[in-house]
Amino acid sequence: MRIFITSVAFAFFAVAGASAQGSATITVHADQGGAKIHKEIYGQFAEHLGSCIYGGLWVGENSPIPNINGYRKDVFEALKALKVPVLRWPGGCFADDYHWMDGIGPRSQRPSLRNNNWGGTIEDNSFGTHEFLNLCEMLGCEPYISGNVGSGTVKEMAQWVEYMTSDGDTPMARLRRQNGRDKAWHVKFFGIGNEAWGCGGNMTPEYYSDEFRKYNTYLRDYNNNQLYRIASGASDYDYDWTRVLMDRIGNRMSGVSLHYYTCSGWNGSKGSAIQFDNDQYYWTLGKCLEIEDVIKKHKAIMDEKDPKRQIGLLVDEWGTWWDEEPGTISGHLYQQNALRDAFVAALSLNVFHRHTDRIVMANIAQVVNVLQSMILTDQVGTGHMVLTPTYHVFQMYTPFMEATYLPVDLKSETIKVRHEYFTAMDETKADGYRTLPLLSASAAKTKEGTLVLSLTNVSLDKEQELSVNIEGFKASSVGGKILTAPSVADYNDFDHPERVAPRPFKDAKLKKGTLSVKLPAKSIIVLELK
Repeated sequence: MRIFITSVAFAFFAVAGASAQGSATITVHADQGGAKIHKEIYGQFAEHLGSCIYGGLWVGENSPIPNINGYRKDVFEALKALKVPVLRWPGGCFADDYHWMDGIGPRSQRPSLRNNNWGGTIEDNSFGTHEFLNLCEMLGCEPYISGNVGSGTVKEMAQWVEYMTSDGDTPMARLRRQNGRDKAWHVKFFGIGNEAWGCGGNMTPEYYSDEFRKYNTYLRDYNNNQLYRIASGASDYDYDWTRVLMDRIGNRMSGVSLHYYTCSGWNGSKGSAIQFDNDQYYWTLGKCLEIEDVIKKHKAIMDEKDPKRQIGLLVDEWGTWWDEEPGTISGHLYQQNALRDAFVAALSLNVFHRHTDRIVMANIAQVVNVLQSMILTDQVGTGHMVLTPTYHVFQMYTPFMEATYLPVDLKSETIKVRHEYFTAMDETKADGYRTLPLLSASAAKTKEGTLVLSLTNVSLDKEQELSVNIEGFKASSVGGKILTAPSVADYNDFDHPERVAPRPFKDAKLKKGTLSVKLPAKSIIVLELK
């Protein structure tokens, strides 16, 4: 999570118009399977921020809100249904203020701490290492731990790894057993610091590289647990950061992170999550899709130094960042989640699929009650929960997990999205426009032989007649779901939890090996062909 400030100027947007109906052609090359789409691309992120942990994931065993060993029952069941593959914790910026020993042992004896990054909230440390790792076991997902480089020590981090993963007769393993856990946990993903260029220490890439090498030296692989060691990578367009880390750390790291937010800047208003005009909608999608150029440039640097692609790229923070909802606590980053956010999720996931040869993980920010979340819970403790449009995209896309990526040729109309928002790092073309395709698509083949096809029409007013040619695959049946709403500003709340929800999709027809689809305006569709 970033909390630094840059200078921006913000003005108006303009978008070229479009007629009410269009046509496009798509060819799916089912006979040219590519890399596996790592399920970890559908990863989640849970930071000690606002009510993500307390009131979101965790309410405690004595709460009147129904819970399973302290975990909110409704939230737990929703995440279980989402098949969450990996969960990142405890931050974010919080990670470099977090000292893990404060969060173990009897909860009544744990010291409180002040959340210095996010609103100065006082937390009681009742959710710590045991609570997080036990939750991951219950969900059946991999834990991703972010270690404290910014304010921590090498010894502290090394002891944390020992505490979690050693099954031997070692000091930290004995302490873990004393605290009620006999068997070591499996912890694969371990981040050595977070946003070291900002809230994680305001370091230079050269200095951080040396710190990584030092910390990494003392992180042991205990028993059969082998750490996947993740370096704190770049923000957005900072390609020099990646270049320095590849030069100075190299294959000492298993992966390197990248953070990219769809956001209008870091100084002043970012705009409302639910009150925006058409131009702001299209600008958002243009900014979202710019992540592909960013990924390509970071990949090119990594390919120079690592042509065999043994070092993974992890987009472990991404998503939309809007103004906090009126009436909520400052610094808690609680925002609503509209159909517009669902489009950002679908378009981003399609981009990640195309680069799964290097991208091994992505973690949307964040899982509950923070930024572009999957789930919103009430802020007054009455126990209400609602699934967001973004949640529904992730659930519709679950067939892509571990499926084989299939190349797609797509011919679609485009529009020019003009904006006059600039920062020193903004990658807008010289003429001030971004080109935004009206359609996006992704395809994959599952282990069971099903062909999965996602189709997204971002146009506000244009239905699309699609002709899909599928090479190397004969389908006899097609079915799917659609996510849409009367307005891209529509959202779910506690009084209207189903306003934006998937529905069965009936306008896909097979005839002589060709798939025809009537794709409504502002819609996201996932089809399964068998």
